[in-house]
Amino acid sequence: MNSDALRSLYLRFFEGRGHLALPSASLVPQGDPTLLLTSAGMVPFKPYFTGAATPPRPRITTCQKCFRTTDIDSVGNSKHLTFFEMLGNFSFGDYFKPEAIAWAWEFVTKELNLPPERLWATVFTDDDEAFALWQGQGVPAERIRRYEEKDNFWGPAGDSGPCGPCSELHYDFGPNKDCPRPASECGPDCPCGRFLEIWNLVFVQYNQDPSGTRQLLSRPSVDTGMGLERTATLLQGKRSFYDTDLFAPFMAHIAQQAGVKYGADEKTDRALRVVAEHGRAVAFLVADGVIPANEGRGYVLRRVLRRAARYGRTLGLEGPFLADVAERVIAQMKHIYPELEQNRDFVLRVVSQEQERFQETLNQGMSLLDGFINAVKAKRRGEIPGGQVFQLYDTYGFPKEVTAEVAAEHGLAVDWEGFERELAAQRERARAAHRFALGAKPDAAAYALWADRPTVFVGYEKTRHTAQVIGLLVGGQSVPEATAGQEVEIILAETPFYGELGGQVGDAGTIVGQNGAVEVADSQRPLADLVVHRGKVAEGRVAVGEAVEARVDEERRLDIARNHTATHLLQAALREALGPQVRQAGSLVAPDRLRFDFSHLVALSPEELARVQARVNQRIRQDLPVTSRLMPYKEALETGALAFFEEAYGDTVRVMEIKEGSARVSAELCGGTHLSRTGEIGFCLITAETGIGAGMRRLEALTGRGAEAFVAERLGLLGQAAKALKAQAAEVPERLVALQAELAQERKKAQAQEREAGREQAEDLLARTVTVGDIPLLAAEVSASSLDSLRQVGDVLRKRMGSGVIVLGAVWDGRPNFVVMVTPDLVAKGLHAGKIVGQVAAVTGGGGGGKPELGQAGGKDKDKLAAALSQAARIVGQARG
Repeated sequence: MNSDALRSLYLRFFEGRGHLALPSASLVPQGDPTLLLTSAGMVPFKPYFTGAATPPRPRITTCQKCFRTTDIDSVGNSKHLTFFEMLGNFSFGDYFKPEAIAWAWEFVTKELNLPPERLWATVFTDDDEAFALWQGQGVPAERIRRYEEKDNFWGPAGDSGPCGPCSELHYDFGPNKDCPRPASECGPDCPCGRFLEIWNLVFVQYNQDPSGTRQLLSRPSVDTGMGLERTATLLQGKRSFYDTDLFAPFMAHIAQQAGVKYGADEKTDRALRVVAEHGRAVAFLVADGVIPANEGRGYVLRRVLRRAARYGRTLGLEGPFLADVAERVIAQMKHIYPELEQNRDFVLRVVSQEQERFQETLNQGMSLLDGFINAVKAKRRGEIPGGQVFQLYDTYGFPKEVTAEVAAEHGLAVDWEGFERELAAQRERARAAHRFALGAKPDAAAYALWADRPTVFVGYEKTRHTAQVIGLLVGGQSVPEATAGQEVEIILAETPFYGELGGQVGDAGTIVGQNGAVEVADSQRPLADLVVHRGKVAEGRVAVGEAVEARVDEERRLDIARNHTATHLLQAALREALGPQVRQAGSLVAPDRLRFDFSHLVALSPEELARVQARVNQRIRQDLPVTSRLMPYKEALETGALAFFEEAYGDTVRVMEIKEGSARVSAELCGGTHLSRTGEIGFCLITAETGIGAGMRRLEALTGRGAEAFVAERLGLLGQAAKALKAQAAEVPERLVALQAELAQERKKAQAQEREAGREQAEDLLARTVTVGDIPLLAAEVSASSLDSLRQVGDVLRKRMGSGVIVLGAVWDGRPNFVVMVTPDLVAKGLHAGKIVGQVAAVTGGGGGGKPELGQAGGKDKDKLAAALSQAARIVGQARG
C-alpha cells in the first residue's frame, strides 16, 4: 500500500464513522505564541480540548503536517525525521475508550490487514479499562504491557490543564538475537528494535491543577496519532522511512546527482538521508510562510537548510541543489498539499538564495575551522576552545551546530562553557551600549499604586468624556496636585484617549477641569491596562479626585484612524499580490504617516508596488464598511482573522473587518481606532519600500491630509522644474533625458580635451625627472578632474620613460588624490606602487593601496599636496633599500 492510499484509507475510514475530515493546518501554529511549530496532530485543536472554542463537529479526522525540532541533530540515521505527517482521529466530549480501541483494532487488522498475532498493546499502569478493552478485541494478556507515567501518560501543556493516560499499538517483527533482555522480558519498551509503535491513543479524562491534583472531566475526549511514515514503512515491507515511496524518489535523484549509490557506504547514506529529509522539511516550512532568520521558527528553517547544504557538500553536490530537491517535493506532494504549488516560486527563490548565502559563509568558516582543528590536533588536545567557536559564530555567522558536528567527525569536543561565557560577555556589552544610547526609562514600579485599577477605555464611542482624576505624577512621584508650567502624568478612571499600543501612537488633546487645563502631548501604557496622559499644565491647577473633561484632538485622531484602516487594506493587498506567506512583522500608525513591516524575501518591483497601491485605492473608492466585533480569541483565529503573533491577546479580542458585500476583504485582531468606512481615507500613497533585514521589508505610506500635502509638494517641485526647463510639466521627463544626453556629450568633449592637455602636460613633465639611486622618479602635481584622467597622464609618462616610478597628485572636489605607477622592471626589483602611494597619501591624512604596478589613494588636506609629493624621493629610496 503506497502512502497516498494509506492516507486516503484512514480518512475515509473515520469519515464513515461520523468524523469530519479537515485539511492539515499550517506548520505555523495560529495564535499560540508558546509553540514555534505544529508538532502534533492535536495542536490545531487545543482550543477544543480546553473548552475555549466549540469544534465544528464533535468528531474530526485529519492528516496533519508536523515538525519536531528535537530530532534535527538525529536526522541522518534511519529512525528520525523532523517533518512528518500524523494521521489522527479526535473526539471532543463524544466517544471514548471503547470506540477508540475498537476502531483502532478494526482499522489495523481489517483495513491494513496486519496479522493480529503480530500486534501488542500498552496501557497506563492502572488503566484496567483499556486493558480489558484490548482483551475484548482478542489481544492476549501476555501481549498487553502496563507502563509507568513516563511512557504511557500524556501530561498537560504546562503545569495544568487536560491530560490523561495513553494506550499504544506496536508491531512485533519477531525476536531479535541481539536483544539485551531475556526473551520473556522483551516488550514494546525494549530498545532492541523488535517493536515498532504505529498508533498512540490518548484518553483525555483528567484536568490537572497547578498543584498536580487530577480530577475527572465530565466530558472526556480522545486524541490519537498514527505516524504516516512509520505505518507506510511497515506496510511496504521496509525497515526505514527512506526506502518507502515517500522518500525513495528523492533519495534516488540525489544519489544520481552526486554520483553515489545508496546503501553502499554508511557515511554516504547518512548524508543522502539528511539532504532528502531536510530538503522535504524546508519545502513545507517555506510554503507555510516561514523564512530564514536568526531567531524563532526562522532560525529552525535556517538551521535545517544549512545542515542539509553542508551534508550535500560532502557528497560533492554543487549549486542550489536544495531548490532542486524542493521542486521534486512539490511535484510529488502538491496533490495532497496544494499550498506547495501555490507558493512554488516563493519556495524555490527562498531556498536558492539562502543556500547561496550560506555557501559563502561555509567556504570561509570551514577554512577557519579546519585551521582550528589542525591546531588542536597538533597540540594533542581533545577540545576546540570556546573562544574560537564563538569567533566563528559571531564574526563569520558560522552555525555553532555545524561546528559541533564537524568537531565530532574529527573525534573532538567543543568547549561549550567557554562559548557561553563569550556569548554572555557580548550580550552584556550590547546591554551596556543600549543603556547608554537610550538612557533610563520610567520605572513601571512608579505606577504600582494603580496596578489594580485598570483604565476603562471609552474612546471607540466618543472623543470627549468626563472622568475622575485618580492619580497624578510629577517627576515620577505621586502628587496630590499639579500647577501651571509643570510636566505632569494624569491617570483617569475612564478615558477616551487611546494609549499607545500595537503600533498605534497615543492620542493627544486636552484635559479641562474647573480650576485649570492640561495640554496632553501623548498617552502611554506603562502597565498593560493603565493609560497615562502625559502633558503640561497650561493654566491653573489639576488635583486628584476632581472631575475633568478629557478631550481628544479629533483631527489628529482622524488622521491616525485613516492611517490605521489603510494599514489593514495594505496588508490585505500585499497578501493578494504576493501570496499568503506575507505576515505582519511590525507597524507604526501615526497621524502624519504609516509604516508596515512584513515578511517577504525580495524587494517589490515597481509593478508590484503599483498593483498594491492601486488595489488599496480601489477599496477606498468602494467606500466599504469597517466594522468591529468582540469574540473569543480562539474563535477569531478559526474564522481566519489575522493576528500579529508577537502580540499578547486576551481571551476576548476585537476583530476589525472590512467587507465587500458578504466577502471579507480584511479581518484582523486589532484594538486600535479606525474609520467607519474606507472612503474616509481619501487616498493612500506609498512613498517608500525598503529592506530592514533578512526576509523583512518595510512600506511607508501617507493618507488623507498627509497624502494631499505630499502630492502638492511634489507637484510644486515639478512646476519649478518645468519652469527652469522652459517646458510644460508633461514634457519634463523628455527634456531631462535630452539634457542628460547633451551633458554626456559635453562631458565626452571635455574629457577628450583633458586627455589632450594631459599629453601636453606629460611632455613638459618629463623634464622634471630625477634619479634616486639608479631609479628614475617623476613626482609632480598635475591638472586633472578624476582618477581616470590622472591615470591617463601617468600612462603617457610611463610609455615615454620606459623605466621609472611616477608619482602624480591632483586636487578635485576639495581633496588631494594620488596615482603611483612602477614599470615592470622595477617591480621585479621589489618596488610596489600600492605601498608607495599609501605612504605618500598619509602625509595629507589619507591612505590607499593597490597592485605592484599601479596604486591610487585619496587624502584629506589639499594644502599638503606639495609636501606629500616632496616626500616621494625619500619613500622610493627607502623602498629600494
